[in-house]
Amino acid sequence: MSAVPALDFFWAEITGKCQLTCTHCYADSGPAGAHGAMTIHDWLITISQATQLGARMVQFIGGEPTLHPGLPTLIGHALREGLEVEVYSNLVAIRPALWEILAQPGVRLATSYYTDDPDHHRKITGRNTLHLTRRNIARAIAMDIPIRVGIVGVLEGQRVDQAKAELTQLGVAEVGVDRMRLLGRPARAACDASELCGKCGDGIAAILPDGTVTPCPLGRWLSAGNVRSAGLPSLVDATHQLARGVILPAITAAGSRPCEPRCNPGCDPGVNAPGGGDGCIPKARCEPNKPPDKPCRPSTTCGPKK
Repeated sequence: MSAVPALDFFWAEITGKCQLTCTHCYADSGPAGAHGAMTIHDWLITISQATQLGARMVQFIGGEPTLHPGLPTLIGHALREGLEVEVYSNLVAIRPALWEILAQPGVRLATSYYTDDPDHHRKITGRNTLHLTRRNIARAIAMDIPIRVGIVGVLEGQRVDQAKAELTQLGVAEVGVDRMRLLGRPARAACDASELCGKCGDGIAAILPDGTVTPCPLGRWLSAGNVRSAGLPSLVDATHQLARGVILPAITAAGSRPCEPRCNPGCDPGVNAPGGGDGCIPKARCEPNKPPDKPCRPSTTCGPKK
């Protein structure tokens, strides 16, 4: 039996810059965001360290990762290291040269979609960009780039069912639906770990634009340290301890709130079970890199996004 890797999957949040100002963004990304203190060299070292720890997949997120000029370099390096690559993009504006990068074997796309109503989309994202995202989803499908879509419920009367139908008509085979997480812009209370899914930190970690390592990009206040000073190998165990010591107790302490799926869209709700009436406690690990026939994958919640 092979050993369980210290790190199996990681998010690389390479920028806080985004064209949109989504009302539910956990990272508070927007046009004024920055790429952060992590240089391309820092990211290359971190990706290699993650591979040495056993990682099999990286998801590049933001902000909007396609706005980072180093994304092609980082994708190429990840592929050479033997990693599967997913880019979570809003698909508002993909440069022509970047489409060829995204079309490489081993790379796939993910995006968020909210509604078939342009006005609702604008209220959620801050811009009239529904037609751009829809057009680029169609282009990805036409180019045979694997793509999945997460729908996040944000507004009353959002027309989620119609959005699912529209995506199916476009040819998207993998569509998940989740509620808005009350973190970041929509937060009602600071640092509410009970809003997290409870699966992160166990072979899973996120690296933020400043180098902070955390169990989940949604739980960005939970810092295990910084890769720029400590290196990733020394921080993985601390990330796991944060998840077990902070996130799970917070979920348990949420009380009699109905047990609901706290992992990503498409993740089997069976990974959650009532914890003696004290909320939801994971009974199995969420594995973001499962193949498509076992659809627990990085997304808008465990693996964000927007």
